[in-house]
Amino acid sequence: MGQHSTMMTDMPLTPLLPPMAQEDVADLGLPQSCIPWPLDGRTDAGSLDASAPDLISSLARATEGGPWEWPQKPVIFISDPHADAESLLRSLVAARAIVREGGGLGDFTLTPFGRSCQIIIGGDCLDKGPSNLDLLDSLALLVKSGADVVLLAGNHDLRLYLGLEALTVRRGSLNAHMFVRMGKKVMPLLKEVFDRYPEANAATADLPDEQTCLELMVPGRKWTRQFPKAAARYMNAAAIAKEMQRLKKKTEKFAVHAAESGLTIRQLYAAALKCRELFIDPSGRYAWFFRSMKAVHQSGSFLFVHAGIDDQMAAQISSKGVAHVNRRFRKESRKDPFVFYSGTVANLMRTKYRDVDHPLTETGVDDLHLAGIRLLVQGHVNQHDGQQLKSKHGLLHLEADVTLDRHSRRSEGLEGIGTGATIIYPHGSILGISRDYPHAKLFTPERILQQHGLAQ
Repeated sequence: MGQHSTMMTDMPLTPLLPPMAQEDVADLGLPQSCIPWPLDGRTDAGSLDASAPDLISSLARATEGGPWEWPQKPVIFISDPHADAESLLRSLVAARAIVREGGGLGDFTLTPFGRSCQIIIGGDCLDKGPSNLDLLDSLALLVKSGADVVLLAGNHDLRLYLGLEALTVRRGSLNAHMFVRMGKKVMPLLKEVFDRYPEANAATADLPDEQTCLELMVPGRKWTRQFPKAAARYMNAAAIAKEMQRLKKKTEKFAVHAAESGLTIRQLYAAALKCRELFIDPSGRYAWFFRSMKAVHQSGSFLFVHAGIDDQMAAQISSKGVAHVNRRFRKESRKDPFVFYSGTVANLMRTKYRDVDHPLTETGVDDLHLAGIRLLVQGHVNQHDGQQLKSKHGLLHLEADVTLDRHSRRSEGLEGIGTGATIIYPHGSILGISRDYPHAKLFTPERILQQHGLAQ
């Protein structure tokens, strides 16, 4: 864990979470104490940087419409496991939702606390590694164990779905690039599928030559001419230029990345077709994964999404509710892949509030507050220092992607296997646990408002 000085009073975790054996705490690298949530991102309460007033202001604004409504049962939020089943299971252990009964990825049972909770997986189950299929198998066992699991769609998950959908449909100017758009990130999954399912290897013999298989996966010169005109209805010029530049690089390197993964182009195409069968066909082993996904979930005053929100989605949630948005997600994601991915529903899974993203303004924040939403809980933005509270365009956000997968941790200089969870309690507080922060963080909105003389 990182080293932090603190002027705050440490509290034991036992009153908040069931106790855990000392050796398990040490093995997982978990904090053993708790502090009030540092609103400036540090544990030094003696000075506040510029972010703290924005948080206090957003918190006060969120509460003007009335008190917070807390979930009826505890909510455990874990996001961005990115194909690392071990990090997911360790995070569930850290939240006291499961106990491990052996070294296998399926050797676990729900605890009484785990049975009392709702477990929200905040998206991006796929890509990076070490194993996409192991992660999905562990997640399926969690659901089978009787856990109340909500699965949100992440941008990585969505790209696979749309890429596989585009693989065998009629190719046109707006969808011919959706498979190759996944680029290098999809190669480990395709290699896993090829290695785990011998029928993918057997099917290679019936496929055309390498060049023909490549042409079935990548966009051609005709697409390069047609895409900018066709996309102008859905993207601005800067976004189109960026997309073209990205696709040029990915197309040029596609065969190289396939070779690096140990697959010929024909083998890669065979694996892609098998992957489509597994994930897209209604009877496929992993068809449940996309079938059970939601775009957004609400529990009390909390809105759970993978990435963020914009004014259009805020207005729809305020006027029609989250069920309407999830119906749109299911319906529109099965139509034109590009049109959907460029639209406002998919913005929930990919926005970082950049200029090219759909905007969130004060109007959208007011609509969300009118709908009773006080805090948006998200993944997508990975943190190296535990969960972070942010004010974005006046809306409170809790960034809860604590960098779980080993691939990201190695590349970003973090030690060990990622472990962390965010727990929202019915009694009115939020607990953030991460192996990368020396204390658990406790956020109690009512207490913060009282401290600043803003309580109603």
